[in-house]
Amino acid sequence: MTQAKEAPAGPPAKGGLEGVVVAPTAMSTIDGEKGLLSYRGFDICDLAEHASFEETVHLLWYDRLPTTDELHDFSADMAAGRAVVSEVLDAITPLAPRMSIMDLLRTGASCLAAYDPDARVTLDDPDAHAAANLRKASRVTAQMATLVAASHRLRVGDDPIAPRDDLSHAANFLYMLDGERPDEELARVLDVALVLHADHGFNASTFSARVTASTEADLHAAVTSAIGTLKGRLHGGANVRVMRMLRDIGSPDRAEAVVDEMLEKGQRVMGFGHRVYKVEDPRATVLRELARTSCERSGHAIWFDISQRVEEVMKERKPTIAPNVDFYSASTYAALGVPEDLFTAIFALSRVSGWIGHVMEQHRNNRLIRPRSDYVGQRDQTWVPIADR
Repeated sequence: MTQAKEAPAGPPAKGGLEGVVVAPTAMSTIDGEKGLLSYRGFDICDLAEHASFEETVHLLWYDRLPTTDELHDFSADMAAGRAVVSEVLDAITPLAPRMSIMDLLRTGASCLAAYDPDARVTLDDPDAHAAANLRKASRVTAQMATLVAASHRLRVGDDPIAPRDDLSHAANFLYMLDGERPDEELARVLDVALVLHADHGFNASTFSARVTASTEADLHAAVTSAIGTLKGRLHGGANVRVMRMLRDIGSPDRAEAVVDEMLEKGQRVMGFGHRVYKVEDPRATVLRELARTSCERSGHAIWFDISQRVEEVMKERKPTIAPNVDFYSASTYAALGVPEDLFTAIFALSRVSGWIGHVMEQHRNNRLIRPRSDYVGQRDQTWVPIADR
């Protein structure tokens, strides 16, 4: 039997495409050395302070901030598209006891395509397709929030709550969770959190959406791909693991001992460090204050107190590793009364706006994304008949 030869060593491949530029984009830019993030040239801290989520989405899709009238019309269009047809809810209802929220969201998002009036508009007519994509974009972004809230209620045995058209995107989502009109200041906290999560370069789920879009697949298909990618715990689930860590700690007095034990065991302290940022994630800077105010206002100050103490210990033990966006988003969502298993889904109902912006950008100047691989397997093998193996 002839022994196979090993493949010759080639240039080392970059794991996870680290440092590889895949395509140009005008959506957002990150400076990891300085801790800066901007959407369409606007600093994220300015947008978090001044812009609503709807205003931010308009910026991402149209490459400019809206006028007063444009924002009114844009928000009204989104509000009008919030309802999810009963056929989609009927499709996910029997699945609710068996699937996670992210699985239900992925399935529901795919089902939306069957009932979208623009679903059959193709790239054969670029102008008509671009206009149809904007209409689909508004509906899909609005319906994502409805699907998340409905999936949660179905999983706990309650009927979904129909959306309202007189509330902001953030306030309406909180309303659909329990049927209560939310506190305005807490609704604004969620609104800011959605602004912070709307886009972030070619992260895993955005790249997944663009790869799907590059095949000339439709917007719903690209969003479904992105949701599936976001489900993975290395991408969208970190804030859930932060919250579980905070619950395990239970008290600020225990934070030092628990963190030290984790570090001694070589475990990662969730919510610290980032693949891109070498300094503090600017979104974490904003969320720290959101967590403080929301925890105090909602009567859940314990979560911020524990988070703050964990950060203090980490600064002493690991001064070069700063909090990322997930660390303070966990205590913020907990203060808003959002169930833990919805944390990743909230990420999705914001990031869908960025995914869609990237899909439209990809479609405007498309080239199939088809990277090469670095083959490291055997070569020059000789076929051996099955009787001789």
